[in-house]
Amino acid sequence: MPNRLANETSPYLLQHADNPVDWFPWGPEALEKARTEDKPILLSIGYAACHWCHVMAHESFEDAETARAMNEGFVNIKVDREERPDIDGIYMQAVQAMTGHGGWPMTMFLMPDGRPFYGGTYFPPEDRPGLPAFKTILRSVRDGYARKRESLADSAGQLLTQIFQSNLVAARGGTAPTLQSLELAYRSLAQRYDIRHGGFGGAPKFPATMVMDFLLRYWKRTGTAYALEMVLDSFRKMARGGIYDQLGGGFARYSVDAVWLVPHFEKMLYDNALLVRLGAHLWQATKDEEVERVAVETVDWLEREMTSPAGGFYSSLDADSEGHEGKFYVWSEAEIDSLLGQDSAAFKRYYGVTRGGNFEGGNILFVAADRSAAAARSGITRPELDAALARAKKILYDARARRVWPGRDEKILAAWNGLMLRGVATAARVFRHDRFRRIALRNAEFLAREMVRDGRVMRSHKEGVTRISGFLEDQAAVALGFLAVYELTHDQRWVDDARKIADAMIHWFWDDEKGFFFDTAKDAEALITRPRESTDNATPSGTSLAVELLLHLAELQRDPDLRRRAAFTLETLAEAAAKYPSAFGHLLGSVDMELNGAVQIALVGKSDDPAFQALERVVAEQYVPSMVLAGGAAGREGSVKLLEGRTIREGKPTAYVCRGYTCDAPVTEPSELARQLEGAARVQTTV
Repeated sequence: MPNRLANETSPYLLQHADNPVDWFPWGPEALEKARTEDKPILLSIGYAACHWCHVMAHESFEDAETARAMNEGFVNIKVDREERPDIDGIYMQAVQAMTGHGGWPMTMFLMPDGRPFYGGTYFPPEDRPGLPAFKTILRSVRDGYARKRESLADSAGQLLTQIFQSNLVAARGGTAPTLQSLELAYRSLAQRYDIRHGGFGGAPKFPATMVMDFLLRYWKRTGTAYALEMVLDSFRKMARGGIYDQLGGGFARYSVDAVWLVPHFEKMLYDNALLVRLGAHLWQATKDEEVERVAVETVDWLEREMTSPAGGFYSSLDADSEGHEGKFYVWSEAEIDSLLGQDSAAFKRYYGVTRGGNFEGGNILFVAADRSAAAARSGITRPELDAALARAKKILYDARARRVWPGRDEKILAAWNGLMLRGVATAARVFRHDRFRRIALRNAEFLAREMVRDGRVMRSHKEGVTRISGFLEDQAAVALGFLAVYELTHDQRWVDDARKIADAMIHWFWDDEKGFFFDTAKDAEALITRPRESTDNATPSGTSLAVELLLHLAELQRDPDLRRRAAFTLETLAEAAAKYPSAFGHLLGSVDMELNGAVQIALVGKSDDPAFQALERVVAEQYVPSMVLAGGAAGREGSVKLLEGRTIREGKPTAYVCRGYTCDAPVTEPSELARQLEGAARVQTTV
């Protein structure tokens, strides 16, 4: 018989609706039951694409004996971390404080009032070295709660105090960031760079997209060649590794090794959103064909596999299919030989396919050789190899599509959609791609119609149902997505919508007394503490997105109040960002914008004029950090104050380039605009 989760819309919660566990969704019914019956709460947090969440569900939550112990001793609550990042964030801090690490599935034990007193992540069904069995944990916690209640309550209170204080750290008294802050951040990252394999650190290795975005900015500002080398080399190594889907496009969450070969096969919308935008910017900087191809293929994957009929973007693809991680993506040599025929030898040489394989007896496709070298070793020309690989990829993709697909989490999350909208709109503008433009506009219209209500952004949408009031990251990410659509279309409607969202964000999330943004709104459900996460983790923090939004709108609309709030927030975090740049990659972009100033570009003229489009192409092809772009017909001002006073010159569409309080002479020739943009972007940041 289904439990209470059967009434939920979250795919993750629905995955547990037939468990024998008496699961509750998070809410007043479960919390009241815990208080009334004086039972501890067992809180389990995960997400639909999480491999080890599936493992623990199969081993423990589907087991009748384990479920009986859970039902008798606890009030059991399931939470989808993607729907409720506020709950996840609080208890992730708790488990990290308790154990020194975190992850999912997260397993927390709480007092009836929600204070955590014990927790961990995955627990196996039987004892393993250093890892007790889940049933052992259940017995111990239940016994401890019965016998040592007062001691557990004291520990829970101390832990809550620790979490509360960490949320308020650096609330006031910060120092303004300096040029030296950026140099210190660069040096720290350069020291951690993996020269041999790209990326940062060892296994497991995650795409450090936000850090690479900062390094790209630093290269352009200072001319430091090594900064660009780190970004380009890392992007190429990832694009040639198993972490990138060589057949279907799109990146997996991370690599379990240090060489980008064996991915944790889940594909998340947010990773690909950040990588698409980075790819567009990296192409602007390098004109590298491989970078362009991978960015375009990733948007193709998004359109083909991750877009709802209404235009929203789905959340993730599971790592597992048919109960095995990666089964959908892995090939045997015999399969490839039988499908590809005469193209097989060249394909196998290029993509590293062997009889023994590189993953549990099968082959994860990766780029094993340079194309020219692979062609020579195959006895064919480079164009012949290119044609053979194109044929082979289509054949294998079609064959793979007939396999059992990984599960797809079809909830549509506002923040993640905002990030991907920004990525697709940027790619559409940079690569001059009309199909991408249509994808971006459909998504923007969907978000405006289904997810935004009087400036407030909702969190989740699935099957026509929009639910859960949004968080700080939802507000800021969607508004930034709308600004990217404005840069693509020059339709001021998107600036107006972004400003309404920003105003609501300030009203509901800014705390005047403390001087910073919280992650939850003033009217949100009261939890054991009001969460505030300022570090950039898998996604940019709500704080760093909010700061960027305020700075961007301040430039477009010449609003000093928005800049003041952004600058104050940066002061509270600048020292930490310089010391720990890997945890503040996105925020460092706003530090750059605040210190070096935005590069303001105003294009004046009719958008259908070929001369106007020629100026647009110059802007699209140039990498300009902290760019704020406005465009429209002469005399059209409205909410975009950056266009005020801008007129066409000599009857031709005209470009204006400014930084801070200094503007170059208006130009009508694309070559002159390119020269001005190069000069505006190059700002010395060393001390």
